[in-house]
Amino acid sequence: MAVRHYLDHGHCIVHTVKVLGYPCRDLLATWIGEMHPELRVQVVGRPDQSAPRPQALKHEAVIALCTREGSAEALAQEFGVCRPTLYNWKNQLLGADIPASMKRHRDLPAAPERQELERQIEELRRDIRRLQLEQDLLKKANELIKKEEGISPQHLTNREKTLLVDALRQTYTLAELLREVGLPRSSYFYHRARFDIADRYVEVRRTITEIFERNHRCYGYRRMQASLNKQSVNISEKVVQRLMKQECLVVAKPKRRRYGSYLGKISPAPENLINRDFQAAAPNMKWLTDITEFHIPAGKVYLSPMIDYFDGMVISWSIGTRPDAELANSMLDTAIESVASRSERPVLHSDRGAHYRWPGWLSRIANAGLTRSMSRKACCADNAACEGFFGRLKTELFYPHNWQSVSIEQFIQTLDSYIRWYNDKRIKMSLGSLSPVEYRRSLGLIA
Repeated sequence: MAVRHYLDHGHCIVHTVKVLGYPCRDLLATWIGEMHPELRVQVVGRPDQSAPRPQALKHEAVIALCTREGSAEALAQEFGVCRPTLYNWKNQLLGADIPASMKRHRDLPAAPERQELERQIEELRRDIRRLQLEQDLLKKANELIKKEEGISPQHLTNREKTLLVDALRQTYTLAELLREVGLPRSSYFYHRARFDIADRYVEVRRTITEIFERNHRCYGYRRMQASLNKQSVNISEKVVQRLMKQECLVVAKPKRRRYGSYLGKISPAPENLINRDFQAAAPNMKWLTDITEFHIPAGKVYLSPMIDYFDGMVISWSIGTRPDAELANSMLDTAIESVASRSERPVLHSDRGAHYRWPGWLSRIANAGLTRSMSRKACCADNAACEGFFGRLKTELFYPHNWQSVSIEQFIQTLDSYIRWYNDKRIKMSLGSLSPVEYRRSLGLIA
């Protein structure tokens, strides 16, 4: 019966002995080891490899312990810890002399003892209020100024501290808040007066945020200023940089991971005619291509684009789940169709991947009258313009997002949509703050 009670009530030897009144702990541990040897490790000890509990969780648990209506055992189960751990947290934060409950008992002690008890209760209330204030400050720091959880208020600027104080003025007194965040009263009223002055950049902040979200969260302050200038909002780069920092509009940092398609020498490689000259005087003089891989939880997706050196426009692309000849050939067919009605015959540059040395690719190049050019072996800088496009694409679209619940089809649609936005809307500073399509339209090359 004792072993059954142990198994049905949380595998706790102490609790079983306390409820049943028998046997002793060692004897019960022996019975469990004999009847259920598979539980021997759990009976012997508890591994000390659990992650440390957040400080905010400890504060919340101690506050609930001291103001509880029910039992401490039920409260411990609610927080996922044992009852002694709950009391250890209380002792760490408030001290062992502070009672663990504020409930009044009917059997009141004598007058001196009652006064001492009331004094301790009052101190406990102050400690609980202080802990609650610390917890609220941490939450507001995360909500308002996007600081990570557990940030110390002492590490915030006076302006950020003022924001926190204002957010909690309805709940706590000004003196409590200033003391907790370590902000002088004069500094608070100085920054408060600045907040009261009408912010001349209220509309600009809203516009900047809309532009940032609408453009895949990839615009830095230079392209952001160019976008604002298009909307007749003329402010300096430094102001744009400061406003973006205050609004926590941060561009994702790049990561490095490349897909390789080199399978050895399948056919002779042509000379490197481009020789890192990534400039073209007109469209369809120099093209470049490559293949890159996207690895999401649902599987792998491959992109094969054709890019024009003239302005970086993606003139054709194919997306698939296999890096085969069909992926590259279908992209090339679409690119050739775009110049079939004109006399333009561009130089087509690629790396030494197998896709660009197979018979199907070579026959298409010959029939269209294009000129081949290839990078040197193991020299990605010879195709730096295409690698740069892949880097921007992954930094702006792929790395900042979580693709856990996205299917292959959904990801392909998202990637296709990004490339169309890249051609039509994405600002390039080298093109005078215009997108490739806008740049060609300004030159009269397209309608």
